[in-house]
Amino acid sequence: MTTQANNDARAWTAATIDDSTYWYYHLSGPCLAALQSVRCDRRGSRPLADVRLPGELRAACIESLGGIRDALETGRGFTIIRAPDVPRDDLPLLYWLVGQSLGEPMTQNVQGTMLYDVRDTGQDLSRGARFSVTNYESSFHTDNSFGVAVLDYVGLLCVNVAKSGGRSQIVSGISVHNMLRADHPDVLETLQQPFHVDRRGGIREGETSTIEVPVFAFLPSPSGRRAGGEDLLVRYLRYWIEAGHEKIGQPLTPAQTHALNVLDECLNRRELRVEFDLKPGDMYFINNRWTLHNRTAFDDHAEPERRRHLARLWLARRLPV
Repeated sequence: MTTQANNDARAWTAATIDDSTYWYYHLSGPCLAALQSVRCDRRGSRPLADVRLPGELRAACIESLGGIRDALETGRGFTIIRAPDVPRDDLPLLYWLVGQSLGEPMTQNVQGTMLYDVRDTGQDLSRGARFSVTNYESSFHTDNSFGVAVLDYVGLLCVNVAKSGGRSQIVSGISVHNMLRADHPDVLETLQQPFHVDRRGGIREGETSTIEVPVFAFLPSPSGRRAGGEDLLVRYLRYWIEAGHEKIGQPLTPAQTHALNVLDECLNRRELRVEFDLKPGDMYFINNRWTLHNRTAFDDHAEPERRRHLARLWLARRLPV
């Protein structure tokens, strides 16, 4: 398996990443014009997820988001978009239109949900809940690590923030892979072998309750970007791995447990990560193939209308990029 180190702009650390002022983007005219057009044309109480951008408007938005797409694919791997002049009530629609311009929305559960509410519902991880509906710290992870399809981008629209906590953190998986390759090649070899990952109830009839995938793998690079090369694919959330092995009655081996411990130690090094607080109205997009993100634990407001709330999108990228 390929283990070649990568030292381009995607292999950043806290010391080498570009200045945080460049992480934020303001939407240009075409996307805002599309919002106005679709808002005027939207009829009745049609669900937001049923709204689709007409071809010409989508093409204009796709073109105007070129810099954001470059940052996701060949830069730091994440962006935060702001639209300060857009009314709060219009932000979910704008977010949905921007998401469609960056990729094709993917369903996030067996119910077919496209826009998924991320908020604490009081559910318990030990009873099969996802981290997204609890106030627990999620640990560094990629979304949909238990899915069959590759999830390219994660979007998060911040609607409300918590009373305290809930800080966003992100790490370049490419930098972590480079570190493991240099300092722990035995660990990297173990992490390139399949683990059982719990499907968290996201299974359909006839499917298995776990999926076997490695933490680190490589995919052919998209046409037109690095012909003949390969791109890193990371699938990781440790709790799902531990739950998956427990579910099938196959304990992790000492080598696997050691590898996961070393990986977590690397992921939690302060010199590798950056962190920030989202504000209401922020649209946060993440390259889910080679970055890992975390949300710290939080305490919420007592009033239901003020409680922490994000709306999540899963996107399959549009090629070529």
